[in-house]
Amino acid sequence: MMGTFLLTAAIVLVASAVASALVADDKGRNPFGWGALGLLLGPIAILVIAAVPRDPAASARPQREPSAGARLLIDLGPLVFFFGVNFLTGDIIQATIAFMVAITAALLFSKLKYRHISPLLWFSGFMVLVLGSITVWLNDETFIKIKPTIYYTIVAALLVFGLKTGRNLLKMVLGAAYPGLSDEGWRALTRNWALFFLAMAVVNELVWRTTSTDFWIGFKLWGALPATFVFALANVPMLMRHGMQLEAKEEPPVPPTQ
Repeated sequence: MMGTFLLTAAIVLVASAVASALVADDKGRNPFGWGALGLLLGPIAILVIAAVPRDPAASARPQREPSAGARLLIDLGPLVFFFGVNFLTGDIIQATIAFMVAITAALLFSKLKYRHISPLLWFSGFMVLVLGSITVWLNDETFIKIKPTIYYTIVAALLVFGLKTGRNLLKMVLGAAYPGLSDEGWRALTRNWALFFLAMAVVNELVWRTTSTDFWIGFKLWGALPATFVFALANVPMLMRHGMQLEAKEEPPVPPTQ
């Protein structure tokens, strides 16, 4: 019981530190100082920084776009960290805790360095922290295993919803990454990713329900990750036919895999 209480308290303090730092940075205040205060005071620090007036100079700071390498580090770094800790410890619960810490660090890094957190990263971070906390709290790895299924299904549903309602959500999120792509190209790309995510949700369910934990983790590392990159590259010829320009881009962006 005491161990569970201490773990819960630690998660609350870390989350408060991150939230305080993000709010402080958005208001033009010192994110590191407020982050440290959040680590000491917990949610109280969030309430205090929320009441602090915004620095007028904060609005003038430009938003920057991460490079392809930085984007991969932010999106896939926490997942690789999860694999590494699991390999070293053989304990998926410890790996899940490491995953939660790493995704929190990725959120903070993206916000502080680029002044922006992508919607996909926000959603991924939310899923990791919520289902990861349940996994650790109940000491049940089921919840971290179903996270990819939930993530893939919800993202696919949102993409299909956007297509049906005439609001291309993928274009809203990744528009600057595909210069020159026509509306028809965006519709085709969105349809393709929606189908891919649905397929990955089904595959994840089959794998985690019928194999061991070690096999499931190996599938994510050697199956899901490579499949995502291969699928992204397979779409390039179609995108080129619909006007996409590659001259200014190092590589086509890849939505985070889970």
